[in-house]
Amino acid sequence: MLERLNQTMEQIELHLDERIETADLARTAATSEYHLRRMFSALAGMPLSEYIRRRRLTVAGAEVLARREPLLDIAVRYGYGSGEAFARAFRAIHGVGPGEARRGGTALVSQPRLTFRLTVEGSGSMRYRVVDKPEFAVVGPRARVPLVHTGPNQAIIDFVRAIRPETTERLEKLSDQEPRGAVAVCDGLDPGRAEGTWLDYYHGVVTSAPAGGAAPEGAAVLPVPAGAWAVFTTSGPAPGAIQELWRDVFTQWFPANPYRGRAGPEILRTRLSADGTEADAELWLPVEREQG
Repeated sequence: MLERLNQTMEQIELHLDERIETADLARTAATSEYHLRRMFSALAGMPLSEYIRRRRLTVAGAEVLARREPLLDIAVRYGYGSGEAFARAFRAIHGVGPGEARRGGTALVSQPRLTFRLTVEGSGSMRYRVVDKPEFAVVGPRARVPLVHTGPNQAIIDFVRAIRPETTERLEKLSDQEPRGAVAVCDGLDPGRAEGTWLDYYHGVVTSAPAGGAAPEGAAVLPVPAGAWAVFTTSGPAPGAIQELWRDVFTQWFPANPYRGRAGPEILRTRLSADGTEADAELWLPVEREQG
């Protein structure tokens, strides 16, 4: 997988002055567009689209400083329809406009070209299983919240605290399959997983699809089609151990196993210690086997 990702990085470099389609990059990586975006974000710490934009403007910055061409010609070559659009994008990355940069005396920002390498750390193992599930439904209150990579997500905390105890009790009676009990479900995530992007968060239960009609008032129903799920478990400090598990799955497990992520909700079942500082967690991710 890492070799294919590096081939994809080479493809990006060869086509910075052309339109780059994610579908073409996914074919080079021999995976789906969804999984490529998700993998790249986990490994690089930024969305694939943001990396391409930064690389383009890094190369464009060098050409601006070379003073060999009109700024508009450089703008058009790198996909900007006008000098104004190019200047806005240039300023967002470099902190100055291209004209000011060309006049000299200004430092520009450089986005290095990425190369992925495998680093083996320790001899720890990851506990997982793959489960085929028929269609089911997630039933529970829903909120639109921002994505937070590190530390508590205050929007989720406030939302869950506002759910009435009787609603939670009615929901838990609907739970009739794994993962049992109250679960946290994230759906509609941007594949790039940029900090602050929005997602649908459900605090509910997993139940047989027809049971969705018995949902308490105010609860939403998310139908989920049949498919394979990779299930990972961890124990440790909350929420750090859970956030680290999410990261390790995409930086360690996927590159080493013949599976890729597929579109669908991500389900987390958590059991906290009495003081709320430790957690036993089970993470369910929708997956499919890689082809070939």
